[in-house]
Amino acid sequence: MTEHDRTVQLWSLLVFAAHDQKILSYGNLQQLTGISQQVVCKFLVPIADYCEHHQLPPLTSICVNELTGMPGESLMEAKEIFGAQARVFVYDWFARKAPTPEDFQKFSN
Repeated sequence: MTEHDRTVQLWSLLVFAAHDQKILSYGNLQQLTGISQQVVCKFLVPIADYCEHHQLPPLTSICVNELTGMPGESLMEAKEIFGAQARVFVYDWFARKAPTPEDFQKFSN
């Protein structure tokens, strides 16, 4: 599985969680995907960039540190978190075509 395939995998998990209005910890993501908590941000950044580029709610805002309850600093400012999560939860993610690995390749560092 390529790096971009893993990003698509995370996108799908996040969309499913958003649909069910669930917050996922980095530990949850590690359990579900096998991607270590220390590395998961590498895959979340292209998702955050994709959302910003396409003017979508910040899907990565529902991924949080288990201890702080906040996303990584590189993904979102603390003062914006609850409004961002609310926008993610009400957005109809299933009505939108899922991005492909090639779509995420454009947003890789």
